[in-house]
Amino acid sequence: MKRMKRLTVTKLQNLKSVALFVLILLGGLAEGQRAEAAGQENLVVAGGCFWCVESDFESVPGVIEAVSGFTGGSAKNPTYKQVTSGGSGHYEAVQITFDPAQVSRGQLLDMFFRSVDPTDAGGQFCDRGDSYRTAIFVEGAAQKATAEAAKVKAQAQLGQTVVTPILSAKTFYPAEAYHQDYYKGSKIVLTRFGPKRQSEAYKRYRKACGRDARVQELWGKDAPFVGH
Repeated sequence: MKRMKRLTVTKLQNLKSVALFVLILLGGLAEGQRAEAAGQENLVVAGGCFWCVESDFESVPGVIEAVSGFTGGSAKNPTYKQVTSGGSGHYEAVQITFDPAQVSRGQLLDMFFRSVDPTDAGGQFCDRGDSYRTAIFVEGAAQKATAEAAKVKAQAQLGQTVVTPILSAKTFYPAEAYHQDYYKGSKIVLTRFGPKRQSEAYKRYRKACGRDARVQELWGKDAPFVGH
C-alpha cells in the first residue's frame, strides 16, 4: 500500500514537472513572438501606382516587406477594379513593414516624399484620379508628428506647396495576389508593347508613365530610387 502511494506521489510530481515545463515553453514562445513583433513596425503610404512604391521600398535596407493594397475608403474588401473605377474612397497604397533598429519611420517618410510628386493633387504622373493621389496614414500622435515633420522638411526643400495629406489610418486591404511583387514577376502578360514578362512590362510602364523623369526633375540627386 505504501509502495502504491509512493508511486502515485511520484507520478503527480512528474506530471507537475511536465506541466511546468510546458508552461515555461509556451511562455518563452509567447515572449519570443512579442519580441519579434516589437522589432517590426508598419508604415502605410499612397504614392500613385502601388507596384512602383512596393518596388522602391523593398530595396531599402531594414524594410522587411512591402504589400500592395488599398486603404482610406469605406468599401470593405475592395477589388482593384472597384478602386480604380472611382467612388470607393480608397487609395492605392502600400503597407511597409520595417525594422526600426535598421531604418526609422522618419527616414522612410523622407524617402517617400522624394519618390513622388507631392505637389500634385490630381494623381501621380500618368495615373490620374482620386485613387492615385498621395497620402500618409498614421496611428496616434507620435506617428502624426513624425509625418508632419517630414512634410515640412520636404516643402522647405522644394519651395513649393506639398499637398500630400496626413490621414488617420483605416483598415488596409491587400490587393489581389497578382499585384504583389509585380515588378519582379515572370508571368507573361499582354501589354500595349505586346506580350511581355511582368518584370519587363513593369519597367516599360514605369518609364512610359514618366515617374522617374518627374521625380528627378523635382528632387534631383536627392531622389532615392531613380534609376534603381
